[in-house]
Amino acid sequence: MIPAKTEIEAAYQRVKPFVHRTPVLTSNLVNRHINAELFFKCENFQKMGAFKMRGAVNAILQLSEEERKAGVVTHSSGNFAQAVALAARTLEVKAYIVMPSNAPDVKKQAVMGYGGIITESAPTLAAREKAADHIKGETGAVFLHPSNQMEVILGNATATVELLESHPDLDAVITPVGGGGLLAGTALAVHYYGNGCSTLAGEPFDADDAYRSFHSGRIETNKVTNTIADGLRTQLGSVNFPIIKELVSDILLVEEDEIVNGMRYLWERLKIVIEPSSAVPFAAVLKHKERFRNKKIGILLSGGNVSLSQLPF
Repeated sequence: MIPAKTEIEAAYQRVKPFVHRTPVLTSNLVNRHINAELFFKCENFQKMGAFKMRGAVNAILQLSEEERKAGVVTHSSGNFAQAVALAARTLEVKAYIVMPSNAPDVKKQAVMGYGGIITESAPTLAAREKAADHIKGETGAVFLHPSNQMEVILGNATATVELLESHPDLDAVITPVGGGGLLAGTALAVHYYGNGCSTLAGEPFDADDAYRSFHSGRIETNKVTNTIADGLRTQLGSVNFPIIKELVSDILLVEEDEIVNGMRYLWERLKIVIEPSSAVPFAAVLKHKERFRNKKIGILLSGGNVSLSQLPF
């Protein structure tokens, strides 16, 4: 079921005091290269370095006093882990974080710096979920899903609400897609605030479950996710997939070298730090330049939490 516009408006007002209104960058050089007008919504400048702060804050703010006392638990490869840890610390709530063993060290260090209590698991979704369930059973903590929870999705939507407030005449908004929480939130914001605007997503070929799900009409899985875009190694869920099916226009696939090239291009041209997952939608625009010719395109730069000692270029 598609939530009402009033629910997005409530989320927007709820998170506003706790998040940055991130800037929207443009570049004449990039626009000439693409033959389009691109508007980069810089959630890499968000608190804790990614859009996920929005969903985490929106979810925790709606817990009862009793639930807050028990704390919250989540599983995440990095950015939602940091978001929950920082949001929980801001709102004086204990945060238990399950992280896969192959999560980047820079993200683990950040979670600990925000006061999150880390439990490591094997790098599979099943292992992450099992560990989170165990903590929930032991502590009574409330589980927050990184992408498949309506409160989180509505919080995520606020980034695109801001983008469309500043640039109401966009032809399309494109995001990365992994778990589907950002894509679903973006699609909702575009649906209610856009003017003839469509929602698209970029996804790695090596983790193309969302693309296959979009075309098959059912949630598909990945046996292997060997992509540099570590934030996109998860899959769609029962809450966000119906929104994506109804409101998203297309999902575009990109190769690993295209992700790296897109990431390097934005580092060099925009002079900003973005992580590989953030580069995926821009890589899709680069790959399909003819599709976007003479259009106004919003691009969600989802985060900037990257290990500077492990850059792919």
